[in-house]
Amino acid sequence: MSHSHSHEEHERDVITLVDDAGNESLFEIILTIDGREEFGKNYVLLMPVGAEEDEDGQVEIQAYSYTENEDGTEGDLQPIPEDSNAEWDMIEEVFNSFMTEE
Repeated sequence: MSHSHSHEEHERDVITLVDDAGNESLFEIILTIDGREEFGKNYVLLMPVGAEEDEDGQVEIQAYSYTENEDGTEGDLQPIPEDSNAEWDMIEEVFNSFMTEE
């Protein structure tokens, strides 16, 4: 999956995800995590633009590892393996700290 983003159009960073069929979807970047020291990669947490809370007050958040091109305007997102407990634990810990600060 590839992405590109614009810093000018929105207060929050927004990226366009393009799936294998060429369909484009907009996502807000909620948080980026530098995990290079521990896992050798970076992570991004995304929320669909315009997403609304469900009846429990929850919003769907997606997490990916990513690599950017040299100028930071495009890159590749990779799914995080479901069985990579250490990565998921780190992401959850950073996200919970971020939400506490918000």
